[in-house]
Amino acid sequence: MAQISTLFWDVGGVLLSNAWDHSERMRTLNHFLLSEAEFHDRHQTLVPAFEEGKISLDEYLDRTVFYRDRPFTRQAFRDDMFSQSQPDTQALALARELADSGKYRMATLNNESKELNLFRIEKFGLRQIFSLFLSSCFVGLRKPEEGIFRLALELTQKPAEQCCFIDDRPLNLESPRRLGMHVIQMQSARQLREQLQELGVGG
Repeated sequence: MAQISTLFWDVGGVLLSNAWDHSERMRTLNHFLLSEAEFHDRHQTLVPAFEEGKISLDEYLDRTVFYRDRPFTRQAFRDDMFSQSQPDTQALALARELADSGKYRMATLNNESKELNLFRIEKFGLRQIFSLFLSSCFVGLRKPEEGIFRLALELTQKPAEQCCFIDDRPLNLESPRRLGMHVIQMQSARQLREQLQELGVGG
């Protein structure tokens, strides 16, 4: 088996809580007493462009929430969105340990809108762990499509068999597996550490 040299990490559901997934959206909608059905239809139309960096957070909010007057401010809604991000401290510690070892190229590979992504990178110190951020909002491609994984291999110039991709969703593991990358479905930090060790990856 080829030695692993590069680790690609999903962010939401692996290192941190999800940024703006269904459960996060529901908490915010409930907090502001918004209709889920009305919001959902608008969100589904916009989410590809939102996560691929083609529209800003303000434009997204203009078209999903503030297309009519609301009894709350845009800033209050934004603050609630951003406040939901929480770390998985054990997973972050593992990633930091592997980065500090100097043995691996560390990169994120995730679907996330630009403003939330930049906020989370800054708040949780991800620049101290990762040297490359292959976020959908920066590259204009999203998981589970194969294109974002091909780009990851092209940018790092590493053969697929030397790479491992970590994600919490099975669907997102199918394309990198077809390309020949090692994949791990994240269930817990302990399980992740054990499966990385099976691949010869350690601090």
